[in-house]
Amino acid sequence: MSGLEARLLAAHSEGEKQALVTLYEEAATAAKTPEAQGFFLTQAYVYALETGHPKAADLHLRLKASGREA
Repeated sequence: MSGLEARLLAAHSEGEKQALVTLYEEAATAAKTPEAQGFFLTQAYVYALETGHPKAADLHLRLKASGREA
């Protein structure tokens, strides 16, 4: 298990939704395929919306630019 995976699992188990935004964004950056990148960006966006995170608008724009959001 990578360090990022361990941090994601820990944030999930501790309910740290703000941290999940950053961690999923980090995972999207490290993703090796467009599908994985889209999945991780979507997760980051969902948690950003749930928490009112300031990155929500930026994540939405990134999803739109990748063709994953209308």
